[in-house]
This record gives sequence, structure tokens and C-alpha cells, in this order.
Amino acid sequence: MIVIDHKPNLVNVAVFGEFTLADYKEFEEVVNYKVKFEGPVDLYFDLSQMAGLTLDVAWEEVKFSRAHANDFKRVAVVTDSQWVTWSAWLSQTFVNADVEVFAVAEEARMWLEMEPL
Repeated sequence: MIVIDHKPNLVNVAVFGEFTLADYKEFEEVVNYKVKFEGPVDLYFDLSQMAGLTLDVAWEEVKFSRAHANDFKRVAVVTDSQWVTWSAWLSQTFVNADVEVFAVAEEARMWLEMEPL
């Protein structure tokens, strides 16, 4: 299950349980809308409650990242999973954004609230 909230120039995503392709498509729709009307956005991904993801989600992530290389400013990922951390670093090769992984949600939020250098 996915929960998405958005504010000006920011998309907040939390995943609970399995991250499915339908969930990812919902995320894509929100990001496409935000980018179209606001330009590049920050992303906050809380994956700390994610139980797993399907292979088609992993593939969609690669395609989406490549198609949106310049549509993100900063990406904060909250997780304690080493696999998700590696995936986040891999995604950074496809996007021109600062990508950081955090173990604590509050630290991720504080990083996004800071003015970029």
C-alpha cells in the first residue's frame, strides 16, 4: 500500500507492506503532475515499513528515473534495508539530484527542509 501527500515542490511517499506496480504507477502520476506545473521537485520516500517490492516495480523505477533525470532536486529515502540503500544509490546514476538515505525519518525531513547549497 502506498500513501502519497504533496506540497509545493515536494512529494511525500510512504509504503506499507508490498510495493506493487499499481502503487508505483500512482506515484508516477503525482510526480508527472507536479513536475508539469511546478518544475523539479523534492521527493521524500519512507520505505521503513515496506515488506518488499515486485520485480516489475524495480524495472519501472529504472525506466522512470531515466525518463525523469532532471525532474528532481533532492531525494530522501528512509530505510534500514541494505538492498533499498543500494537501489537508491543505483538510482542516483540516472538522475541529476542529490540522493541521501536515512535511517531516521526526522533526519530525512530536516535535510529536505534545509536550503540546498
